[in-house]
Amino acid sequence: MKPIFPKSLDFLIRAAGAGLGFTILTSVVAYTYFTLPVVQDTGYRPEQPVPYSHKLHAGNLGMDCYYCHNTVTKAGFAAVPSTETCMNCHTRVKTDSALLAPVRKSYATGEPVKWVKVHILPDYAYFNHSAHVTAGVSCVSCHGRVDQMVEITQVKPLNMGWCLECHRNPAPNLRPAELVTKLDWEPPAGKTATEIGMEIVKAKGINPPVNCGGCHR
Repeated sequence: MKPIFPKSLDFLIRAAGAGLGFTILTSVVAYTYFTLPVVQDTGYRPEQPVPYSHKLHAGNLGMDCYYCHNTVTKAGFAAVPSTETCMNCHTRVKTDSALLAPVRKSYATGEPVKWVKVHILPDYAYFNHSAHVTAGVSCVSCHGRVDQMVEITQVKPLNMGWCLECHRNPAPNLRPAELVTKLDWEPPAGKTATEIGMEIVKAKGINPPVNCGGCHR
C-alpha cells in the first residue's frame, strides 16, 4: 500500500519539533536571565522631582554624607533629608533657581518633596543601616561612588546572593568606621583593603549571619 505521506514529511516534523524545543528552551533561559535582580534592577535611575546632583554636593563641594543622611549610624534606615536641611543653604544659595522651585514650595507649604526611592529592598528582607555603617561598611560598597553621580543610579544588584557573598567574607568591604563616608578612601601604603578589613573583623568580632533568620524576620 502506498504511504499517504511522503518520507520527507517525517524529517520536517522532527525538524519542527527540534526547532520548537529550542525556542522554548531559549525563551526560558532568556526570561530567567532578564528577570534576575542583577539584570532587572542594576542601572535603575528614576527621574526625581528636583535634579539634585550628588556629584556637585558630595563630590565638588565635599559635603559629607552624614549631613543629609543623618540617621545611618543610629537607625535602620538612611534618612532622606528634610526640606529644612536643603534650605539651610538654599535660603542664600541659588535662591531664584527655577530648578529649586519645588524645594521652595515645600518649605513654604510644609508639604515634603516627593523624592523617588532608588534602592528598594523587598518587604520580607530586613536591613539595618546602622549595623553596617558602624561596623565599617562604606556607602561605596552598596551604593557605588555616589560622589561621582549626577543622577543616583543603582549599581549593585542588592539580591540575596550578593548580600550573602559579603556576609561570608566581609573583610574586603570593611574600613575604619570613621572613614565610611570618605568615598575615595584608599588603604595606607603597605596594606590592602582586605588586610585592614580582617583586622577590623578580629577587633570587633564581626560575624555576619548567613542563616535565613538574619535577614528574614
